[in-house]
Amino acid sequence: MNRKELNPESSPQAAYGARLRELREGLGWTQQMMADKVEYASSHMSAVETGRKLPTLRLSRRLDRVFGTSGLEESFERKWREIKQGSLLEGFPEYVGYEARAVELRLYEIGIIPGLLQTPEYAKVLADSAVRRGSITPEQGAERVRFLAERQEALVRERPPMVFVTMDESCIRRYVGGPAVMEAQFERLIAFAELPNTVLQVAPFDIGERRTFNLPVNLLTLPDRSVICYAESQAQGHLEREGTPVISMLTEYHQLQAEALSQAASVAMINQLRKGTP
Repeated sequence: MNRKELNPESSPQAAYGARLRELREGLGWTQQMMADKVEYASSHMSAVETGRKLPTLRLSRRLDRVFGTSGLEESFERKWREIKQGSLLEGFPEYVGYEARAVELRLYEIGIIPGLLQTPEYAKVLADSAVRRGSITPEQGAERVRFLAERQEALVRERPPMVFVTMDESCIRRYVGGPAVMEAQFERLIAFAELPNTVLQVAPFDIGERRTFNLPVNLLTLPDRSVICYAESQAQGHLEREGTPVISMLTEYHQLQAEALSQAASVAMINQLRKGTP
């Protein structure tokens, strides 16, 4: 059988495959044995190991569970983030690792529905639009949609986190993809609001200057109760850990929630838009 030699220094993707082969062979496993343990096809695992197919966040976490490498410097999730650094905003791959472990998430978004609440159709319209503008390739667009689905799936746990979402009114006023896409998206928002571990609020336009944020902000509470903050500009993302800036952001988030509509009033506004009522 032909064996493809791997140079882990050539790229983060090659380093991932080389590490996978090293651990697999160290345990005396065939690719089929490894594939069975992570519940993927052996052909898929062979392609990941030889660098012909990109690994996903889901696969990386399964590999870490199987090999016992979760949280280690050489974990597959960490190597996955190194691969993603080239196509995602600076700071975001690291943020996603925290997001999957957080016990509470507080999200604020302007202009578009927050990613964790987007339907696949809504997410695809946004990705396709970026492809048409030439800002990303078709492959990167498809990867964005897949990546978002993996982030959403990571939050469906035996003990799911509390998720607080405050959206600027522009998120639901801005139609994306036409009536059918928006109808499904509105249904998704309403279903989200009905979950026992969620709070959904709309910050209406009429709060004016009392809106505390001018950019999207994510605040995560980790299992040890520490808090981190992630904020994005158009060009990059920035991750802040415990300290005065994070405490200030958390205070401003609470102030924004106090100004926003209640969940019941927010759902009523969404239902009005579904019915075509201004």
